[in-house]
Amino acid sequence: MKTRGFTLVLIAMLALVLGACTKPPSFKARDVSGLEYGARLDLPDHHGKPRSLPDFKGKAVVVFFGYTHCPDVCPTNLADLAGAMQLLGADADKVQVLFVTVDPERDQPEMLARYVTAFHPSFLALRGDPEATRKTATDFKVFYEKVPGQTPEAYTVNHSTGSFVYDSRGKLRLYASHGMGAEAFASDLRQLLR
Repeated sequence: MKTRGFTLVLIAMLALVLGACTKPPSFKARDVSGLEYGARLDLPDHHGKPRSLPDFKGKAVVVFFGYTHCPDVCPTNLADLAGAMQLLGADADKVQVLFVTVDPERDQPEMLARYVTAFHPSFLALRGDPEATRKTATDFKVFYEKVPGQTPEAYTVNHSTGSFVYDSRGKLRLYASHGMGAEAFASDLRQLLR
């Protein structure tokens, strides 16, 4: 009976030690695993091809909302993501960046194609009509609003600045704040690709 008790204690201690060896990932972005938003994304890409999140199963996916006339946030985020792709090396083939325009009025497909591929050739832009844009932004709990400028064409768009990161099974895992940087994106994407 003493031997059985000792064996149980030994097994329990071994389980604790092994459990400590498998520590959970330490993400730079906020872990939002299990949240129920951002489950659907159905918009055409800049080639006119209908796209949805399941199209990219097997890849980590980063979704960012913005617009091509954005003076600072959008180019900074896309440059950070392009830098992360470079840091990932061969693993960059397992990542898809999707840029969803919140300004479909000005952001025509040809402009979007030139804009996103200037950062990285694999990046895709998604563009819906105003109603599809509103619905998609609502599904992701993304805020955006047009701010009038000095002329009707010179408006800006205030918008949410974070990125949504999905694992290779299509599950929303992370919310990356603006300014996180290429190294932090690359680190988180590496962990999600394991």
